Amino acid sequence: SESAEAKRGLQVCSPFANDMPTLVIRTPLGSVRLELRPDAAPQTVAYISKCVRDGLYDGRAWYRSDFVIQCGLHGSGVHNPNGNLQVNETHTGPKVSNTRGTAAIAHFDSPDNGNTEFFVNLQANAHLDSVYGGYCVFAEVRDFASFAVVDAIAREVKGGAQTAIISMTIEE
Repeated sequence: SESAEAKRGLQVCSPFANDMPTLVIRTPLGSVRLELRPDAAPQTVAYISKCVRDGLYDGRAWYRSDFVIQCGLHGSGVHNPNGNLQVNETHTGPKVSNTRGTAAIAHFDSPDNGNTEFFVNLQANAHLDSVYGGYCVFAEVRDFASFAVVDAIAREVKGGAQTAIISMTIEE
């Protein structure tokens, strides 16, 4: 019998494939390793990778924790020299649903207006696959240790603190 995701044309991620580039996010609580998905969102991965290589996330913080944890330049006063992401790849290529552990680009109410903001889903959020044009998944938590750090970040931020991002790097 076909799953609900398959009926909607969505592909459930196959975690821990170890053949994709990895975004490593270092925090005081440990590191989060996200497997990038250029197969599903090549332009989004390129955009986030450029922001990471430009050091835009270093010294920022995870500041939101409800059904996602979120980070980016919002409210920092830092100028993003890369501009906004002008494409939403939610409806092109392999469709990857906003399930627990996937990372997606945030955008304003206009779907083709992403920026440096991205979030990691703390639970299955299938509604994010279509609301406001959909939120494009570009990565997924790579290992169980990273899931533990994501959950620790969520607890800390939910408690009223921010969790610092020491650095972000890309491992090919």
